Amino acid sequence: MQNGKADGLSVRELTEQIEAKILHPNASHSTGSRGRVRPEENDDLRTCYQRDRDRIIHSKAFRRLKHKTQVFLAPRGDHYRTRLTHVLEVAQISRTIARALRLNEDLTEAMALGHDLGHTPFGHAGEEVLNELYPGGFDHYKQSLRVVDILEKDGKGLNLTHEVRDGILKHSKGRGMIMPELDKDRPATLEGQLVRIADIVAYLNHDLDDALRAGVVDRKDIPDSVTKLVGEAYGDRIDSMVRDVIAASSARDLTAVVLSEHMGETVYTLRDFMFAQVYEHPAVREHLDKAKGILRMLYGYYLENSEEVLRDIPRTEKNGVERLVCDFIAGMTDQFAFMTYEKIFLPQRWTVL
Repeated sequence: MQNGKADGLSVRELTEQIEAKILHPNASHSTGSRGRVRPEENDDLRTCYQRDRDRIIHSKAFRRLKHKTQVFLAPRGDHYRTRLTHVLEVAQISRTIARALRLNEDLTEAMALGHDLGHTPFGHAGEEVLNELYPGGFDHYKQSLRVVDILEKDGKGLNLTHEVRDGILKHSKGRGMIMPELDKDRPATLEGQLVRIADIVAYLNHDLDDALRAGVVDRKDIPDSVTKLVGEAYGDRIDSMVRDVIAASSARDLTAVVLSEHMGETVYTLRDFMFAQVYEHPAVREHLDKAKGILRMLYGYYLENSEEVLRDIPRTEKNGVERLVCDFIAGMTDQFAFMTYEKIFLPQRWTVL
């Protein structure tokens, strides 16, 4: 092989040939991508989706996920999930399912790794604050798309493919349906549907694992209907759900990626349990509500001192100060928010000269 070519074909072209042979006809083949907003020359080594994955991993927003809350605020224990470990677990689950269904693993991985880039500090508590304060409202999935389209690379964005951008935008469920009924609300690709399901499989199971570790719930509290179908152990639950997605989707000739009806009901039951017993638990909410107060004060401060934001957020649009402040705070890590609050609002000890 010389200059990235073998038998006259580039490595990328060989990979695309392999995709044509092994991927399911309904899968998203790299050669069929709808492309990027700003057209680019093809890379000789990587497919378009591999390039997207790499751009996400090398982005600043991705690195900041390691210091953003998943559920438990800035935990002292080493084994609690952060937003970064969450997206890694979503990526692992996504690739397992994608390989079994012969879907595009690189596309699913790019979507999975990028889906939470716009998440706020302090988890969904931060999202609630910005939705309350910012006049246009705030959703982390829209912010994730804004990060990759505009905010990264000093306002240039990552210029990702249409398919990855669609998967990022349409991954979120909140307390809504696992898969929306309307076509316009569902991811346009099977890989995007897969990541949407892998996201809820990942967070329900690892959040429950962390809640058990924290003593917020006990194993006996988990609904019997859940443990009877998927098991009690963390690995058993994920394995059961993954196998169900593969079987149910295959039974539909891969016209959609789905959970079986019974498993879907079980996932909803587990989600209701998690909201009631973990996400809204007084001990969890107490600290997150205090964190929300920190973000409210920072938001007000930066509205009055917007020149401090302009040093860190690219002003690429004529969209006003509040948009800049919203972007700045959404991009903060938990640690940076704590440090900034302390610096601005708490008296500093006098340093002897």
